Amino acid sequence: MDPVPGLDLSVPPFDLLDDSGRARLLASVDMGFHAAGQILIEAGQPSPHVFVVLKGQLHAYDRDAVHGDQRFADYGPGDVFGAWAVMAGRARHSYRTDSDCLSFLIPAEVFRQLLSDNPRFAAWFNEGLAVKGQLADQAKGSELAELMVTQVRDAQLAPAETVAASTSITDATLRLRDSRVDCLLVDDPQHAQPGIVTRTDLLEALALQQLPLLSPIGPLAKRPLVSVRSEDVLFQALVAMTERHIERVVVHDNGRLAGTLGMAEVLSHYASHSHLISLRLARADTLDDIADAAHGMPRLVRTLHAQGARIPYLMELVSALNSRVMGRIFELLLPAHARDQVCLLVMGSEGRREQLLKTDQDNALIVADGFDWPELVDAMDGFSAALERVGYPPCPGGVMVNRAHWRMTATGWQRRVLQWRREYAGQAALDLSIALDARPIAGNAALFAPVQDELMALGQDDQLMHHLAKATLHFDTPLTLLGHVKGEARGTDLKKGGIFPVVHGLRCLALREGLTVRNSFERCEALAAAGALPAALGRDLPQALSVFHRLRLDTQLATLQAGGTPDNFVVVEQLRRLDRELLRDALRVVKDFRLHVRTTFHLSD
Repeated sequence: MDPVPGLDLSVPPFDLLDDSGRARLLASVDMGFHAAGQILIEAGQPSPHVFVVLKGQLHAYDRDAVHGDQRFADYGPGDVFGAWAVMAGRARHSYRTDSDCLSFLIPAEVFRQLLSDNPRFAAWFNEGLAVKGQLADQAKGSELAELMVTQVRDAQLAPAETVAASTSITDATLRLRDSRVDCLLVDDPQHAQPGIVTRTDLLEALALQQLPLLSPIGPLAKRPLVSVRSEDVLFQALVAMTERHIERVVVHDNGRLAGTLGMAEVLSHYASHSHLISLRLARADTLDDIADAAHGMPRLVRTLHAQGARIPYLMELVSALNSRVMGRIFELLLPAHARDQVCLLVMGSEGRREQLLKTDQDNALIVADGFDWPELVDAMDGFSAALERVGYPPCPGGVMVNRAHWRMTATGWQRRVLQWRREYAGQAALDLSIALDARPIAGNAALFAPVQDELMALGQDDQLMHHLAKATLHFDTPLTLLGHVKGEARGTDLKKGGIFPVVHGLRCLALREGLTVRNSFERCEALAAAGALPAALGRDLPQALSVFHRLRLDTQLATLQAGGTPDNFVVVEQLRRLDRELLRDALRVVKDFRLHVRTTFHLSD
């Protein structure tokens, strides 16, 4: 059968049909003309057709008795609408043409039969954003990069060689040689968990500490062990090594010690150069060395993104590398005795491990009570200046350690948290939101524990939580603006309209539930597990966030390539049809989530 001119069955969702389904569709599809201003589907009513736009523009809207018609989504050539009206027997929204339109009309009975005969096609419309994203990837035949799907168990694991703490350096060295491994696990009755000794540890013991050959290796063992599960994604092991400044982790399989995994084994699976950045940072002795190492991070992001790296994994790696950059600068500028008395915090997207490209500085400092080091202020000024030199511009809001407002004693921080409980409007609310994502990356992390306890206690203050959650509603979901941002020539602001309400809403819900996880994806998972988030939102919110971040990253990388300054805007008309569809669905998820937050915290307009 000849194809219907203009009806492309090679793109989602029609490429999910089998051959008989495509033939049935082509035999039954009709064409319709719709004049400008015509209502094609009324909210609450069934539709005799599913529409595929061939030419022209139309929009979906909800009728509001107070505010009038609320426009939330635009449709153009290639877009599909009316499926829900056919499947459910009633439309969620009304649809009106903006201009004269031509569309393909799929009869309702034919569409329902296609759903029945083609489960993957049905899943596209039935299962929400998460499944739609997966089906889209499958449909376009682009498997994710191997590093993103390979599990730890698929890597070349080294045997887990275990020795007693009393084993001598000589015997341990022989064991390394005979077993052809570069580390040993050390059992010590004085410790509940084993430690690890590497070939490098033994060399340093002999060459630098000048220990006798018969010295026991027990005191050389490092704890606690960093472990991963055999079913974890291999990429997670790379993140763990990068973040912990180590070259090897142990692997557990259903509670059994399966072996060890080193950086070399991980790198054998893919050709990214993240390890080179990490190693160069570890060996950097000057600020210039650090800047040179960090210079390769945008290229790393571009490469991994082009390879299909999943957004959450990519964020984790970039955040781990950023933390190493900042931590290494911190080590260079502060002597050891000072580092033991302070704790460096990162906040914002870096605190949540949701960084992709370098952004503004967002950091703070906790100083141990009674610590008096006259050079501290100068050191923090130098730290902020060094970050700017390396590529992290100053925070426009001044959230930096060179400001006294974000540099306090441990007791001072605890008082600040109590102040936020009493004064939670205006700047105080903004400061609190920033602090709730704080994460220690250098210095003495123990200083942060009592501050975090005070922060988590705020979740029990209903009045404060009510006020804090209101910020989720500050920016309208840009479904009303999709494709044409009113008053803006730059496009749709994904950060304000998509990312911010999800991030802040999850932050508030997590605080209310007493969850200490910071990452938005992890908060979503934990909230769904705790029953504080409906299953549908728990499934679709992570996918929506990934859509926003991916589209924003696409635009930012293209802007950088063209020599421009990246921002948070995307021009919807320039997106692929599939991306427009995913963006529209992602924004609908945000709208549902905002309603959930509104209901949970009893918010009003």
